Amino acid sequence: MAIKINPDQVNYLLRQRRSVFPEDYTGEKVHDDIVWQILENARWAPTHKLTEPWRFLVFTREGIGAFAKAQSDLYKSVTEADGTFKDSNYQKLLTKPYLSSHIIVVIMKRDEKKSVPEIEECGAVFCAIQNMYLTATAYGLGCYLSTGGITYFEEAREIFGLEKDDRLIGFLHLGIPKKNYPGGKRKPLEEVSHWVTSA
Repeated sequence: MAIKINPDQVNYLLRQRRSVFPEDYTGEKVHDDIVWQILENARWAPTHKLTEPWRFLVFTREGIGAFAKAQSDLYKSVTEADGTFKDSNYQKLLTKPYLSSHIIVVIMKRDEKKSVPEIEECGAVFCAIQNMYLTATAYGLGCYLSTGGITYFEEAREIFGLEKDDRLIGFLHLGIPKKNYPGGKRKPLEEVSHWVTSA
């Protein structure tokens, strides 16, 4: 049975998806029901051998403060120890989370049997993130995946409950945008594709 979806609407949605940064959010809260729908659509991403390697930890309301304190404290602790501390980075990690309605910590949960290569598990999680982006776009929300700050700190793993072979992928910020999505640009298709039509 054919799926009855207007291809033009799908094409439009895909091309309208943008990263909208937290400083461009109004500060209004996104309804939790929409966030649940974003998460629901995320779990329908492709997953080899149905390992479903994505895990989501959602911070909102007072939880935003807990997130801000945890990441800024960790940054300070690690960077003071290795001599790379910058107060501007610390202040950003402490205050910027409050610009977002929800912050979703995205984790790749490694298959215990390791029957699927790690790169495929990470790929599945990034497909889930794209589903989240597209759903946010369909609801007119701003969405942004941050992989900065403490994302790649080994010490961050404990804060978010990661086990030995899990990976912290990043922090997905959600909010209501102040303005329309910005325009986008991509290289011409001819520059990134090649068709083989004969032997």
